[in-house]
Amino acid sequence: MSCVILGAGKIARGFIGHLLYLSDIPFTFVEKTESLVNLINERGQYTVNILGNSDKNCVVKGVHALNFSEENKVIEAISEADTVFTSVGGKNLETLVPILIKGIEKKAEKGGNLNIVTCENWKLPATILKKGVEEGICENVRSYLKECVGITEAVIMRSAIESDAELLERDPLIVNVQNYWELPVDASRIVGQLPDIQGLKLISEFTGFLERKFYTYNAANGTTSYLGALLGYEKIADAAHDERILKILDGVYQETAQALSKKHHFPLEEQLAFTLTSKNKLQDYTIVDFIERNARDPLRKLGKDDRLVGSARLVEEYGVEPHNLCIAIAAAIYYVSEGDEFARELVRMRKEEGVDKILSKVCGLEPDGHLGMLTKSKIKLLKEWGWINE
Repeated sequence: MSCVILGAGKIARGFIGHLLYLSDIPFTFVEKTESLVNLINERGQYTVNILGNSDKNCVVKGVHALNFSEENKVIEAISEADTVFTSVGGKNLETLVPILIKGIEKKAEKGGNLNIVTCENWKLPATILKKGVEEGICENVRSYLKECVGITEAVIMRSAIESDAELLERDPLIVNVQNYWELPVDASRIVGQLPDIQGLKLISEFTGFLERKFYTYNAANGTTSYLGALLGYEKIADAAHDERILKILDGVYQETAQALSKKHHFPLEEQLAFTLTSKNKLQDYTIVDFIERNARDPLRKLGKDDRLVGSARLVEEYGVEPHNLCIAIAAAIYYVSEGDEFARELVRMRKEEGVDKILSKVCGLEPDGHLGMLTKSKIKLLKEWGWINE
């Protein structure tokens, strides 16, 4: 069996590629950044550092990459593969549809099953790809698509952390990753079988698993990042040990746990236990992760369906008052980072157009609606606490 990984970023190299290498499964990266493609092909290897467990550090050897611009070669690679993994960022998924259609059409000529596994921190990523492929595939390949192509989802639980300058000088491709090894995949949408990948965990009852991770981990990460930024922290783990932040974070866990338990019929105790895995990760000092990286691009992360507003909407839908999530939203609205163009735009909007405009234009909330008013009350609260000084 052989695989293609669309994307060659930190998760692609530090998790998917790492697991495939450990499983002796050949693979090819496909990446749009020419300098990264050239570096992979020049070096032919990269290092994966396992944070907190250096005995498991690994040099991934024999790697190569194609550029998305090399269309014929990419199509051929997809047609020769048994499994294609995507790791390009959820907002870029739709850009993969044209090349996947051409690869599937070429694969149909050769025969055999093809599974596409999305490895994205995003809502319904497989649905996005499936819809696009189904709409664009040529008529005479539709039966092949239906019978022989699976488009499914994985949940990425391993974090990849940016390296410092000294490590990058030694190996520009080096990746620092969390000591986590499971790759949960929705088994119900697979055609045939996936390769025998180390850490692969096929889950037949996958409904809600991706949402569970998104609304638990991402909401907690956003809460810790934006509150931590207000209080002057630089590192996630330091912020996650601050008792003031922990009180709000625990409240966020309670709110999301109750909503997810009601929506997906998880026992509440089981969901609350799951929140501890998120909390332990945030507080892990061996994962040296920076608030600036996690808070970056607040305009996207304040979006209607993203980690904070999306979580608050879910919580409200299931009859839980999102007091703590709205504190996190309030903190995010007041995020400042001079080095982040999106944060600078957020500051401009706040000062020139006002909070109501951010709530409506960025968050997709009615400023005078329940969540809008609740968020504005939390802004007032943060000012009373002295956390916001504007």
